[in-house]
Amino acid sequence: MKINKKIVFTLIASALITITGCAHKTKSMYQSVKKQDAILLQSGDQKQYCPVCGMNLPMFYKTNHSATTDKGEVRQYCSMHCVVDDKEHNHTPLSNIKVVDSNSLKFIDAKSAIYVVGSSKKGTMSMISKYAFATKDDAIRFQKLNNGTIMSYQEAYAVAKGDFDKDNKMIANKKGKAKFMGKIIYMTKCNKIDKNFKSVNEAKSYIKTHKSCTDMNEKKLQAVSLYLSDK
Repeated sequence: MKINKKIVFTLIASALITITGCAHKTKSMYQSVKKQDAILLQSGDQKQYCPVCGMNLPMFYKTNHSATTDKGEVRQYCSMHCVVDDKEHNHTPLSNIKVVDSNSLKFIDAKSAIYVVGSSKKGTMSMISKYAFATKDDAIRFQKLNNGTIMSYQEAYAVAKGDFDKDNKMIANKKGKAKFMGKIIYMTKCNKIDKNFKSVNEAKSYIKTHKSCTDMNEKKLQAVSLYLSDK
């Protein structure tokens, strides 16, 4: 059966908007920074991706967190939601937790950071946003412009933990649509890949290394990798 490329393109564009939760271009997302402005603490060919969900770290940089496992591995997460997932559900022992200061874009000690929770700025992996600041004055200035509640790390973590199941339902819905569109993109933009992938990150790394697909941006790559890692 011949594939109507115009229809496929329309479906892909519509789905990618749904997957990201907004119709804005990446550069207009508050969370995003240029790749050269992001500090990547991980190493290896998957260092720019969250180890839990596989999302692009610079794209969601202002909500990035990091932590050190009991084996000395540094992990960098796209969001507090993924910190909760790794710690509470994967039972990964984590210490030295840090967060990106939304103003300076540098990592700071999360436990001394001041969070603004529930602002009008979009959240990452959560319906309730959480942005951190090095000083209370910075947090208050952000709050005056964008609303939200001032909280400590412990309080923000408790909110993320309490909302985890609800947020996961929202994420699962988006992932289901992403996998469907990932299959369409794979069929129209990629060479056949005869390999099983254990994670989204592994699929991303393979596609980029082997140049398996054409016309890939991060949103399309995420969709295809979700499909390939959960076929």
